[in-house]
Amino acid sequence: MPTFAEAVVDRLRWGTMARMQRWNLTENHEPGRAGPWVLFSTPEARGVVVDLAADDEMGDHRVRERAIVTVLRGSVDFTCNGETVTCESGSLIVLEPSERHAVRALEPARLLLILAPWPAPDHYQAAEHEDPHELPVHATQEPG
Repeated sequence: MPTFAEAVVDRLRWGTMARMQRWNLTENHEPGRAGPWVLFSTPEARGVVVDLAADDEMGDHRVRERAIVTVLRGSVDFTCNGETVTCESGSLIVLEPSERHAVRALEPARLLLILAPWPAPDHYQAAEHEDPHELPVHATQEPG
């Protein structure tokens, strides 16, 4: 039986419509579970939920894909190109590929991150032998 990611990729490859997928992004995740939650991963995009505690920081970094970030709850300071803006629940931020940025939670916050296309060229080093559409076992949240 194919994995969830394999089934989605197979449907996309053959041009058929994959089933609708839905997540409740306001629900709490597993107790004691920290880190990002990969929701889906296809050649078009990867969706990730990131929970941050107050004062957590994602220091200056970049991703090779276009990053689309929605603040689902809480508020964060978002720094890009020397400018810092406070983004509250409902804010949408779009970053170009490889644009450097940093995020700091002003209070407990939840972000939805969409990376597209997934993965961007040169995302993985040749020696990593990663399957970019394999969902990490301990980082996934099945639709519900």
